[in-house]
Amino acid sequence: MVAATAVSAHDFSDGVNAMNKMTSTIGASDQIVKRCHARPGLLATAMSLAGAAVLYLATTLVANAATVAVAGIEIDRTAQVGSSTLVLNGAGKRTKYFFDVYVAGLYLSGHLSDPAAVLDDAGPKRVSMTLMRTLSAEQLTDSLREGISLNSTPAELASFKSQLDALVGTVNAIGSAAKGDLLTIDFLADGTTRVALNGQPRGQPIPGADFQRALLKVWLGAKPVQGDLKKALLGD
Repeated sequence: MVAATAVSAHDFSDGVNAMNKMTSTIGASDQIVKRCHARPGLLATAMSLAGAAVLYLATTLVANAATVAVAGIEIDRTAQVGSSTLVLNGAGKRTKYFFDVYVAGLYLSGHLSDPAAVLDDAGPKRVSMTLMRTLSAEQLTDSLREGISLNSTPAELASFKSQLDALVGTVNAIGSAAKGDLLTIDFLADGTTRVALNGQPRGQPIPGADFQRALLKVWLGAKPVQGDLKKALLGD
């Protein structure tokens, strides 16, 4: 009986201790709540930090995306030209007579905002054109001829006539290009120019660093095919 009484007393003591701990915990919680009410700035700061973290995560995911949307067209952020991985320098939409024609992208080894620096750069480059409407070979070649002529002297035009004829022949062989097709012009570091449609090379490499420069002036010259497109390709 004495043992039973002792056990009961021990259990009662444990119960009291448990109640005391619970009361202490509840009191601590009340103190935390009171502190939050007393210092509402803490809650606002916590919410701001959480919001900033979500925004940072979203921004990071967008920045690391493989493509970027321009005028509703997804274009790659990088391009493989030969053994070099190039990055998108800028992109914009080409329009003519209020019609959407294509979304162009300029790829370089590193970002350049000065057109002269791009033209003088001996490294590989790419100009991509994702068509927003079907274009005939004649429409494509006329545009390229006009852009080169506007930014070249008669002597320069005569010096790379054979290269221009080769480019026109390559585009004519392609024929019409449909909406959604990707036409790329690669400017290789060895001075040759290559044309591809949807990733498939067309025609033969066209030699001549001077011709590369003349062709780039279609978009980046003093008389570009479209002023705001030039700015967009330069990242402005």
